[in-house]
Amino acid sequence: MTQVLSKQYQDDRITYHGMTWQQFKLIDSAFENPKGVRISFYKGALEIVSTSVDHEFIKTMIGALLEFYCFEIELEIFPSGSCTQQIEAEVSLQADESYSFDRLKPIPDLSIEVVMTSGGLDKLKRYQALGTPEVWFWEDGTLRLYRLRDREYHQIARSEWLPDLDLELFRQSTLMSSMLEAKRALRQGQLSN
Repeated sequence: MTQVLSKQYQDDRITYHGMTWQQFKLIDSAFENPKGVRISFYKGALEIVSTSVDHEFIKTMIGALLEFYCFEIELEIFPSGSCTQQIEAEVSLQADESYSFDRLKPIPDLSIEVVMTSGGLDKLKRYQALGTPEVWFWEDGTLRLYRLRDREYHQIARSEWLPDLDLELFRQSTLMSSMLEAKRALRQGQLSN
């Protein structure tokens, strides 16, 4: 069963330019831990995004499927969700989902972004400043992966952290409206081989 996104629940995005780090931190402190609101800063630009129901459904589905896959193959991962990742006075952001391998790290090994309106690949510059090794973008049912090499991102066909993950099956599973069916499809298609 495929999930049909309503398109009526789009993310709302506001951007302010010419902000200082101190101004950003003051505004950020006023928004401490609000549900469904993401605040980021990069090179003087403050961005506030209010996430939609569709956005939260997809990001939760992706995270649950990724964690399920790692559990099934017995790979230890350390989820850090949408924790704030930052380099003082330069960049601050929250991924939709993020994971470390081997141990919990302040800058995760893998960050996942769900793009419902705009701002997708523009975020690669922010992740580049952080030094995030791998970033996945889900947009309109498409999954694109990027790996940081020689300080620049390059699109890759397979995750370097999860090289045996069937990305097409994973992508299809994220579009299902039932978490149970999605996990079952992933298990039967990916893990039975």
